[in-house]
Amino acid sequence: MTSPMTFDVVDNQPFVTLGRERCSLPALWLRERSRAASLCDPVTGQRLFNPHELPEDLGFEMAVVADGALQVTYSDGFRDSYALEDLKAAIAQDNGLPSVTTWAAVDGAGKIFDWQKLKDDDRETLACVEAFLARGFVILENTPTERDSILSVAAHFGQVRHTNFGRFFEVYSRPGSNDLAYRPVPLAPHTDNPYRNPVPGIQILHCLANETTGGHSTLVDGFRVCDQLQDEDPEGFQLLKEIEVGFRFRDGQAHLTDRHPMIETDHLGRPTGIHYSPRLDETPLLDPAVLRSFHRARNRLGSLLSDPENEFRFLLEQGQLMMFDNNRVLHGRTAYDPDEGLRHLQGCYIDRDGPESLYRVLSAQDQPAADVREVA
Repeated sequence: MTSPMTFDVVDNQPFVTLGRERCSLPALWLRERSRAASLCDPVTGQRLFNPHELPEDLGFEMAVVADGALQVTYSDGFRDSYALEDLKAAIAQDNGLPSVTTWAAVDGAGKIFDWQKLKDDDRETLACVEAFLARGFVILENTPTERDSILSVAAHFGQVRHTNFGRFFEVYSRPGSNDLAYRPVPLAPHTDNPYRNPVPGIQILHCLANETTGGHSTLVDGFRVCDQLQDEDPEGFQLLKEIEVGFRFRDGQAHLTDRHPMIETDHLGRPTGIHYSPRLDETPLLDPAVLRSFHRARNRLGSLLSDPENEFRFLLEQGQLMMFDNNRVLHGRTAYDPDEGLRHLQGCYIDRDGPESLYRVLSAQDQPAADVREVA
């Protein structure tokens, strides 16, 4: 349980205490967060001043905690008041999103939502986006199966990103195609397009037809795997964070290349992204001893990603659509026999900030609870 955050003032210097940690609130830090009418535009909320131009010796003439607010007078005579709840959110760096929930295959982690209910219902949309942001993927059912219908579903959550594959791409067996995704071969867990900058944030795959007994979809929570690897091999985890790997795609119309570490983290060391596609990566030239350690860590990462305990496997049926965070959830597919019948999916990409923005807007409104069912 998170310790409560408290505020106090000693000799006109405000302090915040969280657990056993107590630190001062600098005048420069507070002034930057001012929402005073004279310093911010009333419509946009954007600043009308440049905080970096404040005097570096800015201090306090007076500070007091009263009526749920920190009230201060700065050394330059400016007066301001800060709601303690706002300060708590700023100190905690709360992004206003649901907490991440990692999952394993045995958890039955999938959430299914009915598109026909969701498309016109903010309550259903909020529940769907909340589940997506927490778990990294959701499944929609009862979606239309006409060509291009994926675009209307995608637009409900964010802006469609156009790539060299178009606004959307077709996934069915095509001999001689420019990507193994368009062959009936099995695809191990991977992230899409790691050769791009930026890498597509969210992928949507829409099933228009699936007449084969194979072709099961697979999903793996990369954040859970990162936690496992860090517990097992901290040094190897650190190498995968630090060493940038090259990724490349090339055909007659495009030649794309970029470099990313296989694991990305924030300033607190928490995983924020994973870039993994053994079909496309290029290890840089390293010292032999470092290369062996890196190879061992990469090999273990691949083993964890393919572990049945982590790999959620299911059949995506006609009219179903899965939306997943391409920077977190790795996807794949079992092999299938195209002679059995047609397996036809369409896919597209949207940016990660679309569902995030949608969640913040809808969660600020009063919404009753939605009905959700689990996918087995």
